[in-house]
Amino acid sequence: MNIGIPKERRPFEFRVGLSPAGVEILVQNGHKVFVEHEAGVMVGFSDSEYEKAGARLAYSTEEVIGRADLLLKVARPMQEELNWLQPGSILTGFLHLASARQDKINVLLERKVTAIAYEQITAPDGSLPVLRPFSQIGGAMAAQIAARLLQNNWGGKGILMGGVPGVPPAEIVILGAGVVGTYATQMFLGMGAHVTIIDQSLAALQHIWDRFPNIVTMLSTRRNIERSVAYADVVVGAVLSSGQRTPILVTREMVRSMKPRSVIMDVSIDEGGCVETSRPTTHEHPVYIEEGILHYCVPNMPGAVARTATHAFVNAAMPYITEIAALGPDAVLNIPSIEAAVNTHNGENRHLARLTGGREVDDGLD
Repeated sequence: MNIGIPKERRPFEFRVGLSPAGVEILVQNGHKVFVEHEAGVMVGFSDSEYEKAGARLAYSTEEVIGRADLLLKVARPMQEELNWLQPGSILTGFLHLASARQDKINVLLERKVTAIAYEQITAPDGSLPVLRPFSQIGGAMAAQIAARLLQNNWGGKGILMGGVPGVPPAEIVILGAGVVGTYATQMFLGMGAHVTIIDQSLAALQHIWDRFPNIVTMLSTRRNIERSVAYADVVVGAVLSSGQRTPILVTREMVRSMKPRSVIMDVSIDEGGCVETSRPTTHEHPVYIEEGILHYCVPNMPGAVARTATHAFVNAAMPYITEIAALGPDAVLNIPSIEAAVNTHNGENRHLARLTGGREVDDGLD
C-alpha cells in the first residue's frame, strides 16, 4: 500500500502524522511511505531521519495526497486537501467530523473515501486508546494555561492559582470526569487550587473522588452547573460524546452570571464546545472576551507541545495504523475497534451523529 504523510497545513499545527520509527515499521511490512519535505521539522524529525527509516520524500502536499492509498494526518483536512484525495482511499486523523461543515463531508462521500477518526477508535472496554494521550495532554495543559490567564496582564482577575496564607486559592469547576477532567484535576490540585468536578456518571465521580479525595463532586444537573459556574474563577469544559456534537451545558445566561474576568476553557471545542458562547480560537490569538468573561477555545491544544504529543500519539496509534495498512478499507470493517471509528465508507455515512445538542461549529480556517 502507498502511504502518505503530509505536512500539516493548518495554522499552528506542528504535529505530524507519523514518526520515523513508525515509518520504519510500515516499510518493513512491505509498504511504500511518502513523506512531505519538512513534515516533521517542528517536532524534531528531519528529512534524513525519515529517509533512513525507508521513506521517500515528496516536495508538495498535493503529491503526497495524490500518491496515497492511506493518508496519515493529525488534523482534519482543509478543503484543498480534500479535493486532492484519491477516490476510494483511506483517510485517518483526528477528524472531528461531527463539528465539520456538511460540504466537507460531502467530498468524502462523493470520493468514496474511508474516513477513520482516531478519536473514535474504541477498545473492547469502551475506552478511546488513541484519543487518550491527547486528552491527557489537553487536561494537563488546561491547568498551566489557566494559571496564566488568571493573571492581570492576560486580562484575568489577578488571582494566584494556589493562593497564599490568608488568601484562598482559585475556584476551579471542571465539567466532565473523563481523561481530560482527571488530568486537569491532578494539575490544578498540584498548583493548590480548589476543584469541583461535575459529571453525569456517578461511577465516574466515584472513581475520580477515590483518586483525589480533596475535591468536590456533583452530578451534572442544570441547577448544579448554574450554582457552580457562578462562583468559579475558571470553568473547564471537558465533555466528550464520541462521534457526536458536544452538548451545550453552559448557557449564555450562565456565563453572564459568572464573576467578571473569570476564565472559560472549552477543551471540548474540537467537537463544537459545551459552552454556548464558545467559538474556536488559535494559538496566535487564543483568548477573546464575551459577556465579560475570558474564553480560551483552542481546538488543537496539544499542537503547542508537538514533540511530546506526536510521540505519545504514535505509541497509542501504531497498532491500529499497522492493521489499517495491512487490511485495506473493506477489511477494517471486520475489526470492531476500528470499525467504530469509520465515519464514511464507500459513499455512505457511518458512525457519525451530526449536530447532537446544538449548533454546527467549524474552525473557520478553510
